[in-house]
Amino acid sequence: MEQIRCLIIGGGPAGYTAAIYAARAGLSPVLYEGIQPGGQLTTTTDVENWPGFRDGIAGQDLMDTMRSQAVRLGADVRTGTVTSADLSVRPFAVVADGEKEISAETVIIATGASAKYLGLPSEEKFKGMGVSACATCDGFFYRGKDVAVVGGGDTACEEAGYLAGICRKVYMIVRRDVLRASEAMQDRVKNTPNIEILWNCSTQEVLGDNSGVTGVRIAGKDGRIFDIAVDGFFLAIGHHPNSELFSRWVNVDSEGYIITEGKTSRTNVEGVFAAGDVQDPLYRQAVTAAASGCRAAMDAEKYLTSLKQN
Repeated sequence: MEQIRCLIIGGGPAGYTAAIYAARAGLSPVLYEGIQPGGQLTTTTDVENWPGFRDGIAGQDLMDTMRSQAVRLGADVRTGTVTSADLSVRPFAVVADGEKEISAETVIIATGASAKYLGLPSEEKFKGMGVSACATCDGFFYRGKDVAVVGGGDTACEEAGYLAGICRKVYMIVRRDVLRASEAMQDRVKNTPNIEILWNCSTQEVLGDNSGVTGVRIAGKDGRIFDIAVDGFFLAIGHHPNSELFSRWVNVDSEGYIITEGKTSRTNVEGVFAAGDVQDPLYRQAVTAAASGCRAAMDAEKYLTSLKQN
């Protein structure tokens, strides 16, 4: 069984940043990248809102750079997935890739959250080519263009309102004849001139060509099938935190997000920390995930120091 001082689970902005800080602190961190090395940023094109890159940077390039930085500083970054964990014993018992047994003094959970998609083959085909689950991340690329937002809750209304400020026209595709959002959000959307709500409608297919999304085929509850021309297709039907592996031991909220103490990364299990989108239902930005990865590494270092003193 391999003995590890600091095990980081998840290879996105939070995990890589935690690895950078933990490596510099001499914690000899081992990071397992999971099924999507680099996290959600690898599914987008250019990242315009990461500080320090005046002209933006490709999401994959940003993640590759962070990974390389962590490795250069001494982190052991591994391609693989943590498949089981027992956080009731100390040191913590973890299994990677179904067979490798690990004993970890501290664990940083940075497994992220997965955006919910409709499950259409055409949606998958154009992911990163006009299909996005983050208006704040990708809306800039559709300035002055027409876009569609799927969803009828607070998140959808918020995304539509944001996009309305930069796009020419925003269609909201809503399955029901009412919005599930708060009254304030509903009023804001309904009073924004360039937002058009398509009630009782669902997405049948995302249309496009080699250049990306060109439109959406919509099915109405009345049997009508029609197309709208858009350049961007935004999903706003929620996120699912990847916390199932740990929720038997760590406290999670009703949505499954790991609950951390105050402004720290500490969970209810001493020695287990959470960072990034797996514990952030509010912001879900790469830069905030990276910041929480920093906190998690510093909290882990403090915890390991306290063990030595005792």
